[in-house]
Amino acid sequence: MYLVVASGRSYEVRVDGSSVSACQRTFRVEVVDPRRWNRDRNHRQADGVQAVAASMPGKVVRVLVSPGDLVEAGQGLIVVEAMKMQNELKAVRAGRVATMTATPGATVSAGEILATIE
Repeated sequence: MYLVVASGRSYEVRVDGSSVSACQRTFRVEVVDPRRWNRDRNHRQADGVQAVAASMPGKVVRVLVSPGDLVEAGQGLIVVEAMKMQNELKAVRAGRVATMTATPGATVSAGEILATIE
């Protein structure tokens, strides 16, 4: 059980496996760890242009692809160092790299779009 405060009001929230109850309502939820890449789940969600964004502030260490390159699902695109750990950003689906704004040595903010795949 959790006590959540929102807009100055407190709410009792109960978490039970794949459901969350609050204010006499129950919601089904799916807990997803964004650090765990899953080919089936991520491939299913990829329609249209995929924007590859930095998940946290850091420094671009390496750029592994260039605009125009063909990439496969799960292929590494960019390596970003954050808190002395290197994180590889991967393609969710196969496609062509449309844009690449990341450059080695550049500092990036969380949520900043570093590349797009179409």
